[in-house]
Amino acid sequence: MRWVDGEYSDDRDRPDRLDQRDLRVSDAEREHVVELLQQAIGRGMLTLDEFTERTDTALGSRTRGELNAVLIDLPGLTHTGAAPGPAGMPPGTSRPEGSADRVELRGHGSSLVRKGRWSVPSELLVRNKYGETRLDFTEAEFTSRVVHIRLDTKWCAVKFLVPQGAEVDINGLDELKWAHIDDKTRGAASGDSPRLVLTGRLHGGSLTLRHPRRGLFSC
Repeated sequence: MRWVDGEYSDDRDRPDRLDQRDLRVSDAEREHVVELLQQAIGRGMLTLDEFTERTDTALGSRTRGELNAVLIDLPGLTHTGAAPGPAGMPPGTSRPEGSADRVELRGHGSSLVRKGRWSVPSELLVRNKYGETRLDFTEAEFTSRVVHIRLDTKWCAVKFLVPQGAEVDINGLDELKWAHIDDKTRGAASGDSPRLVLTGRLHGGSLTLRHPRRGLFSC
């Protein structure tokens, strides 16, 4: 016990003596880890039962040690807590392994359209409500062969036009409410073609996935 700045101070109570694993976590941190688990199931790292079990554990965790335990065997997926992330990213943000960029497309009652020659990041977040989202990947330039696309849409028509031979994985879409999915891309995938991994939620509306017809963009 020491007298410091007019009051007694016990060194045993100093925050820097606390184990980082014993620090309490917030709802935002729990939700962030659930998003990482959604990425894991989209990559085929987890089964649906494992995803459900780990999600329950993450949402019920109280400390950082308990929370990080659900990610310990998932390479490339980490929760940094309050530690700063890579340059230009806010604290607590994570990127897929090998990711160079992350782009968010946001709309409300409007049309989000990307077509022609546009740069596709390795991680893409699409948020749109009461509108339409059309992404044409046929002439796009991919920065990574695998593209992680997280959807957060409400009463929105989402239409993806993907190149021939490209693979689309929709197993990571974990929350569907009054939504319709029309996937016309199923077929043999080329080894060097892009792979789109979809995660997230669709609340109302539709998701249409198809290959081009005579170069026209109309889903």
